[in-house]
Amino acid sequence: MKISSWNVNSVRARILNIINYLKLSKPDILLIQEIKTEEKNFPFNDFKKIGYNCYVFGQKSYNGVAFVSKIDIKKIDINFFKDPKNQSRIILGDIKLKSNTISLINVYVPNGNPIDTEKYDYKKDWLDKFNITIKKKLSENNNIIIGGDFNVIPEKNDVYNHLKYENDALFKIEIRKKFYNLLELGFYDVFRHFNKDKKEFTFWDYMLGRWQKNHGMRIDHFLVSSSLINKVKKIYINKNPRSKIKPSDHTPIELEII
Repeated sequence: MKISSWNVNSVRARILNIINYLKLSKPDILLIQEIKTEEKNFPFNDFKKIGYNCYVFGQKSYNGVAFVSKIDIKKIDINFFKDPKNQSRIILGDIKLKSNTISLINVYVPNGNPIDTEKYDYKKDWLDKFNITIKKKLSENNNIIIGGDFNVIPEKNDVYNHLKYENDALFKIEIRKKFYNLLELGFYDVFRHFNKDKKEFTFWDYMLGRWQKNHGMRIDHFLVSSSLINKVKKIYINKNPRSKIKPSDHTPIELEII
């Protein structure tokens, strides 16, 4: 099974790029973040034409997450996590992998910048609540995959120049510690597990020629619970969509699991 995750930075603005990606890469499930639309305006028909059903938790103009899937996703839940600001940032569903039921969680973590504002406090509070929620979920089902835009740079080699980000909400040590606390519940950062020293990125800002200079960061992640790590066949950052016309500033990450 191939599962992809991509912060598309507006599903309607990026619809042609997303459809082309689905046709070329053929994931069974695509997790998308920052769809920036309510469910009533989501382009369901564009996906249905190429064989994908959509499960959407939207919000007007901001945030929003969705599953775009060729396979049935059961027990869709948009309420298992209580967002402190009632924003649309998480959707959960169950999928079958052979005899296992896997809880698939699509997440869009708050950015948190600037750090001297309430946005940073919101991010800290959000991550604390998220970790508590995931710990409880693990007690119900130890087969969990979490994918999405975490807005966390886990390590120094996950950004082109870590010194520039020491006071950024994506790299502050207290934010990274909350990410590590999540891993310590029993998860693997799949990309880093299989690529110990590799320096690859998933996000390049539109400004200052960041894409052309490869001045990026790795903030989009797949985490799998320890029960699933041996079932991972491949993890891959697909940079091709970032090079297209009118791209998202993120690029897809792809997980193959057997």
